[in-house]
Amino acid sequence: MRQELLSLPKGLAEEVAKNLVMVARLIDEDPEQAYAYSRIALRLASRVAAVREAAGFAAYASQKYSEALAEFRAAKRMTGSVELWPVMADCERGLGRPERALAMAGEPEVQKLDKAGQVEMRLVAAGARRDQGQLEAAIVTLQSPELASNSVQPWTARLRYAYADALLAAGREDEAREWFAKTLEADKEGSTDASDRLAELDGVEFVDASIATGADDDVAGDLDDLDDEDDEDEDDPEVAAAERASDVAEYYDEDDDEYEPLERSDADADFDVTDEVDVVEDDRDAEDDGRDAGRDKA
Repeated sequence: MRQELLSLPKGLAEEVAKNLVMVARLIDEDPEQAYAYSRIALRLASRVAAVREAAGFAAYASQKYSEALAEFRAAKRMTGSVELWPVMADCERGLGRPERALAMAGEPEVQKLDKAGQVEMRLVAAGARRDQGQLEAAIVTLQSPELASNSVQPWTARLRYAYADALLAAGREDEAREWFAKTLEADKEGSTDASDRLAELDGVEFVDASIATGADDDVAGDLDDLDDEDDEDEDDPEVAAAERASDVAEYYDEDDDEYEPLERSDADADFDVTDEVDVVEDDRDAEDDGRDAGRDKA
């Protein structure tokens, strides 16, 4: 790439290089942003093969397969290299044309690919078979010396994973489990989710720790609320006594439809209001008799 950029004026080459660096940095995490940077580089230097290739991969990552295919073809014409042949075939799959991808898998260009390119082409062809609903054909397509080899290469994990996934889709669960386990052995960088797929087959369920922690916090909060309610219910004895006194002193109108007579305690049952009235009246009679006696003496 550096050699290609040297054909540009220094200032322009630096500007293009900055955008290409951003494409490489963002293409996995933010494909759309990477695509935006690639368009800037493309406007600045559309005749540079490296720029067309970078624009193609950015469009491919953003699932703009028609645009990606056009850029890859342009790069291939500029360089004469067949290196992009597998990804071009995969763009055909993305455009809903698996038959074209399969046709490309049989072209002479495949024989010019290095080992990594040939494995990639095999993966694309197997995917095209699956697109057409030909699961058994996809499984056969993936069966190869590279799959059977015990040697771990950069493509080994992806090849084993694709084979395991095809087996599972075909209902061959035991074989699929075996190959997901083999994938896990080769996938040192964790580029696949083989461990999760293997756990699913074994019936292991994972719980999101953040969700579990949140649930525990909710339960703890509910328990605290219950404790607060209990504390509110347990009033101070003096307050409770005052409330009982106010209940006894509360006025009820017997003519009120909602009137309900208060329940009387045993002590209240022995007390008669008329007794108190009689006592008061007796005291008044005694006072009156005293006054009458004083008048008589006078």
